[in-house]
Amino acid sequence: MIPAAPAANPVHVEESSSISKTQRKRQMLELQALGEALTALTEEQLAELDLPERLLDAVVAAKRIHKFGAMRRQLQYIGRLMREVDAEAIAARLEAWKGVSREATAHLHLLERWRVRLIEDEAALAEFAASYPACDVQRLRTLIRNARREREAGLAPRSFRALFQELRLILSPA
Repeated sequence: MIPAAPAANPVHVEESSSISKTQRKRQMLELQALGEALTALTEEQLAELDLPERLLDAVVAAKRIHKFGAMRRQLQYIGRLMREVDAEAIAARLEAWKGVSREATAHLHLLERWRVRLIEDEAALAEFAASYPACDVQRLRTLIRNARREREAGLAPRSFRALFQELRLILSPA
């Protein structure tokens, strides 16, 4: 009788689709960084994310830690806990919150550009009035004139600020 050849053991065969150690480590560091971002959130934002209790407790505990080594260990623990949750949904929610602030920042920059143009360029008021016909041109003209006088005289920028507030009302995103 001829002995049968030993069968290939499927446990020891490496799959080509397995993740490398480097890739696994990169993913763990990304989860740890996401966990660190969670520690910067407010209590209301954390409640809105609906995190598992263990993860929420770990994040709240990390907020109270001030020592570098202890914080590093706590973040590693949070990273391990992040493996059990849907990290993509959390990351998407954090990005959405960042997007809102980016939009608000862009809006403030638009207001500031208009204010500077209105004060420095005489023709800018006509262009602004054409773009936003509902604005009170006479009020804007008065605020611009007063802001110029304040700047020349070195006075407190009351009209400069009032012009910004007026522009904010006219260009409100709603």
